Amino acid sequence: MALHDRNFHAVRPGEVDTLTQFCHELLDTLPRSDQRRWGEIYVRGLVSLPGRKSIRRVAEAMAGWRAEQGLQQFVNQSTWQWAPIRRNLARHLATLYRPHAWAVGEAVFTKNGSSSVGVARQFAPSAGKLLNCQLGLAMFLVGEGEAAPVDWRLLLPHSWDSDADLRAKAHVPEGERRRERWEAVLSMVDELAGDWGLPPQPVVVDGRHMMQVEQLLTGLEERRMRYLVQVPYESAVSLVGERSPGAFRGVSRPGAVMNLWAVENGRQQASRYVVESVPTRPGTSPSGPRRARRLLTRWLPGEPYPVQVWLTNVHAAMPDLIRLTRAGVEVERETSRLYEDVGLGHFEGRSFRGWHHHVTLTSLAHAYLLGRRRAEQERDLRRRPFA
Repeated sequence: MALHDRNFHAVRPGEVDTLTQFCHELLDTLPRSDQRRWGEIYVRGLVSLPGRKSIRRVAEAMAGWRAEQGLQQFVNQSTWQWAPIRRNLARHLATLYRPHAWAVGEAVFTKNGSSSVGVARQFAPSAGKLLNCQLGLAMFLVGEGEAAPVDWRLLLPHSWDSDADLRAKAHVPEGERRRERWEAVLSMVDELAGDWGLPPQPVVVDGRHMMQVEQLLTGLEERRMRYLVQVPYESAVSLVGERSPGAFRGVSRPGAVMNLWAVENGRQQASRYVVESVPTRPGTSPSGPRRARRLLTRWLPGEPYPVQVWLTNVHAAMPDLIRLTRAGVEVERETSRLYEDVGLGHFEGRSFRGWHHHVTLTSLAHAYLLGRRRAEQERDLRRRPFA
């Protein structure tokens, strides 16, 4: 199927071949040439099409109105495997950006009905409220000022475990059941570090709404992974035991405190970061954690309690620890771009397979735009070498 020149109006001059080459390299695991062609059409539509990026609009704009059925079939029904494409993307980005963290982000897909895979009325932590929605977790590779999702998990609610009719209509595989967030995080870590062979980086997780933080920490320690997990103040107190370390009091030994000024909500804000070793809890195994845990807290002037608390086994200088805490900010920013720039939340399909296909191709589209943005910044620097 030939793509008409009129369909490239939203892609800048000289970039058609660049996007084609990008898709050619990252979609090379698709077994058939027509699948690779449909994949490029979909990614091109996500990158180029303004407004809502439904399959119908993408097909019509990128390949003509007769293409809708073919694109629907490719995204929603085709049996192509998404994991090899995600692996290609992860390796591509790991080489290009040299990430210093793997950070977990949440994606919320609001829905009106109840038939789309994984839909239920459930609490979405990133939105801070109950929604009728699908919930997904993504693993981002985070570099300096850059973050890109490379792996995904759909969180199935309890109601989807036992409703055979819903599962059949959404084509949910038999082995897919509800899993806790910590289990989903560990499965992505296993994929990145194991099957995909990426150099392990500290895993950054917002665990403030996670009921089983200890299981996550133990699982990461068993895998010899470094981590930085944000927890509520109350949970940190219970996790570290009765003896509260100096970090809970805003004081610590010399060299473990750093004062930092940052712009937040449009104004400069002074922060005090404190790090302290965590006492070994009674009842832990004789061998203990493979890397000693530490408590990192952030304080604001005049506040009686820390405004942010992290548990970590990263033994690094304070500036490096603070840089890790910024990974969540990078993920939030890029998640907004996934919604606004490449239509992450625009998917209208109902199947388990279709959801995974969509988020995979959306990740490719986002990575392409990220690369384009980086190239533009580098060109600007070359034009202003003394800026």
